[in-house]
Amino acid sequence: MGMPMLREELALFSGPRMADGQPSWTLHDPVRNQFFQLDWLSFEIISRWHADAPGQIVEAIGQATTLRPEPEDVQAVADFLMSNELLRPSRADSATLMAAKLARGKRSWSTWLLHHYLFFRIPLIRPDRWLGRWSASVAFLYTRSFLYLTLGALGLGLALVLRDWQQFSGTLLDTFSWQGIGGFGLALTLVKIVHELGHAFTAKRYGCRVPAMGVAFLVLWPVAYTDTNEVWKLDVRKHRLAVAAAGVASELIIAVWATLAWALLPPGLAKSTAFMLATTTWIATLMINTSPFMRFDGYFLLSDWLDIPNLHGRAFALARWDLRERLFGLAAPVPEVFSRRRRAALIGFAYATWLYRILLFLGIAALVYHFFIKALGIVLFMVEIGWFVLLPVWREMRLWPAMLAAQDGRPFLLSKLGGHLRRLPRLRRTVAVAALLLLLVFMPWPTRLSASGYLHPADMFPLHAPGAAQVSKLGAADGSAVAAGATLIELASPELQLRWRRAQARLERLRWQTANSGVEADQRVQMQVLQQAQATAAAEMDGVEAEIAQYAPKAPFAGVLYLSPELAPGVWVSDRERLGMLVKPGQWQVESYLDENAVRRIRVGDTGRFFPDGLEGAPLTLRVGVIEQDGARVLQRAELASQFGGSVMTREKHGQLVPDQAVYRVTLLVETPPGRLAQHSWRGHVVIHGRWEAPGLVYLRSAMALMWRELGF
Repeated sequence: MGMPMLREELALFSGPRMADGQPSWTLHDPVRNQFFQLDWLSFEIISRWHADAPGQIVEAIGQATTLRPEPEDVQAVADFLMSNELLRPSRADSATLMAAKLARGKRSWSTWLLHHYLFFRIPLIRPDRWLGRWSASVAFLYTRSFLYLTLGALGLGLALVLRDWQQFSGTLLDTFSWQGIGGFGLALTLVKIVHELGHAFTAKRYGCRVPAMGVAFLVLWPVAYTDTNEVWKLDVRKHRLAVAAAGVASELIIAVWATLAWALLPPGLAKSTAFMLATTTWIATLMINTSPFMRFDGYFLLSDWLDIPNLHGRAFALARWDLRERLFGLAAPVPEVFSRRRRAALIGFAYATWLYRILLFLGIAALVYHFFIKALGIVLFMVEIGWFVLLPVWREMRLWPAMLAAQDGRPFLLSKLGGHLRRLPRLRRTVAVAALLLLLVFMPWPTRLSASGYLHPADMFPLHAPGAAQVSKLGAADGSAVAAGATLIELASPELQLRWRRAQARLERLRWQTANSGVEADQRVQMQVLQQAQATAAAEMDGVEAEIAQYAPKAPFAGVLYLSPELAPGVWVSDRERLGMLVKPGQWQVESYLDENAVRRIRVGDTGRFFPDGLEGAPLTLRVGVIEQDGARVLQRAELASQFGGSVMTREKHGQLVPDQAVYRVTLLVETPPGRLAQHSWRGHVVIHGRWEAPGLVYLRSAMALMWRELGF
């Protein structure tokens, strides 16, 4: 019985030499438009596939070449051909088997919808004939003369831009508007069309067919695409690299000439268009197309340069092997043999790609959540995280018990974990590290909460000028003790004194008129009017005297008076100017603000420390005295706001500082003498010894709070 027959429509092309120097061939399946790279041995086996048995193939290869294959090699090639459906059906029930396989491969409607909303293509044109007609017209773009001309334009354009850098950067800032965003989008669309034409013309230049060009949607975001699968037919590696790099090269050429055009054109629409093309192409090329972590141009360039087709899949297989060896020490064979340095580089590349994709998928999930209606956004967000982040991790972890069982020679059961640990040394280390991480995350740890604080006396009486006035007398010297009720300072206001004299003169006149109202008949008739006017004048006089009393404040309690050093008799002060402060000796306190996560971990009586800003020495010992239960709507101490060096994030609204998030005022009592801090109020740093709490619970609580808030409709 002979070997199963190959499909007749398969095509075989010579390929470039592989990294180890052996020749390669490319097997093309035109039905599915798929390409398979064959090494020397695989090519020799397939070339003799007409033989009757694997032994005859092995004998023929040994006689004609220096290769020494085994029958197992022939069977491996047969398995490869069968798994990829490259053999003709030979059994009577082949149609039934293929139908069953097709049915198993069909996805459910939900899986189909998931994949197609994330990525799908719409071919728009068949450009092969059009590219053939226009290839001669763009041939000059591939000449060495055009290359030198473009390099010259690059040097001249950069020199002119650096000369007018201020204008260039100012134009960049002007693009952050709706008109600028629209222009950026239009320029990006044009650049991407030219990008795909670069791939298409270059592929056509080397004899490849370009069957389709169109639009692909990545999470409903449109991007242009070009079908250049026939590049695998090329047997010269630099030609493949040229096709892969043509898109990036096209964008860079646009950027170079647009930069030069911006520097030379006069102000107007043309100059603005050149600026958009110059900046858009640099950004799009460097940030998107050159990335090797997704299947963009950078990936194919790296894959062809390293001569490693299917770079992602092969690197991921090595990384999975490396992860399992680090965790369990299975001593499993390496999926693919590379040099030690290349293997380490591929494993590092795989880990970097995984990290990049996790961050990318998290960002896509956030965008999906925000751009759809809330209910649908939540569902799509969960699908993104579950399908692209959690499911691959779960699939990998699901394989571990079977691998450990194969290594141990018996079923892997959690109930017999101790025995498994004794037989698997690397597993012991993995379990120990995992247990340590769980303890670090979920075991309560001592908590020290820190925030800005404001130190001031518990009882103090600030002195402010009630209005513009002149100092007439100081009631006491700076730093001296005063008794309760003593006058602290006397101020004189000429305007207020004038009002008092006018009020006094009016009151005396009305009193005289009232006293003599009985002499004249007409004045006796107006007695009631005069009495009412006298009462009004007396009230006005009392009001003026009350205002005068504010210019001579008295001590509400016995304490120490601290005055501004520039105060002296005869000095003028402005309205609301701070003059000094009366401090009651004894208790001092620190005022601070904590967010809801921090305030939950402290209780009245907890201890703390206060470190004043700008001073050295021993900190002050504190004890929590009062914790307000209601969040502060307005920050009373501007010194604690972030814009003034504090820790509370605030924004100004109607002349007041409003916290960006819920903060609670906490008052701490000072238990040690303030020392040299006693003469002033100080801002500093507060550290409170709160309750012990597991770090993992903090993040879990924050995640649950976020989820609860976002699930509210």
